[in-house]
Amino acid sequence: MLAAMAAMIFCRRDRLRWLLDKPLSPEMRGPVVIAQQLPLRSRRRHQGHLERGAVAVEMAMVLPLLLFVFMGIIDFGRAYSTQIQLSAAAREGVRLASLNTTANTADANYGNSAIQARVRAAAGGVPDPTVVNVAAVPASCPATANSVCVVYCPVPVASGSTATVVVTTQFTWITGIKAMSNFFGSGVFPTPTSIQVTGVMRCSG
Repeated sequence: MLAAMAAMIFCRRDRLRWLLDKPLSPEMRGPVVIAQQLPLRSRRRHQGHLERGAVAVEMAMVLPLLLFVFMGIIDFGRAYSTQIQLSAAAREGVRLASLNTTANTADANYGNSAIQARVRAAAGGVPDPTVVNVAAVPASCPATANSVCVVYCPVPVASGSTATVVVTTQFTWITGIKAMSNFFGSGVFPTPTSIQVTGVMRCSG
């Protein structure tokens, strides 16, 4: 009996070894899953999508600042050009005022009309100013109008006395810098903005 049992065990062991060594049939193996690396071209394409997304985000952050700088260059250049024109206009106007030793506002050569014409010619594209005779400048000179404030030489002309001309104009910002400046607070770039230049010259007497 023991011999029969031993023979049965050895037989089953050989049968099990035969089953383990036998290759599996396609029906028994099931679906085959093979892990493979993506081709180099596919990896580069995926990396390119990520880089383009990062560039778009960076551009969205930097573009407003670039526009602000670009518009500032345009408008500040115009404002600086206007100030140069007004400086030349004030210099021309005060030269005539310093020669009016009688302080005669109706003088054809050195009075208000002559000064206004000289300032208009020197100012170029600056709007036509209105002459205002004041006692002191710039405290008495209107700062919200296109004007020329004139203080003539005293009569009689004292030693070291001066004539003064103040030219004021209203400057308008043409780009969107005023709207964008609201992010920094209201009133940064008021429209219109007053630009005022003062010319002083010793009286000729």
